[in-house]
Amino acid sequence: MREPVYGHTASGQPVTDADVQRLAKEAENGYDVDAVIARRGKRGRPALGSAPSSVESVRLDPELRDQLAERARVDGTTPSEVIRQALRDYLHAA
Repeated sequence: MREPVYGHTASGQPVTDADVQRLAKEAENGYDVDAVIARRGKRGRPALGSAPSSVESVRLDPELRDQLAERARVDGTTPSEVIRQALRDYLHAA
């Protein structure tokens, strides 16, 4: 008979009786709050620079939008990154 599974971790690993027992023992022993906080991920989008980023809006015709999406796909990046790089290149060329 298979061991019961009580769900899955964020990485997809099944949570078994042994895991539940280990986690219960860890909880009973108490937690080091600083260690728990240090191991948890940060929330929100990753920073792009030294200060909070702004969001700027720009209108694109369908053809330009499609070209942007294709370039991002070919480059293996996002449309936003393609736009940021193009703007940097343009501003440095001036």
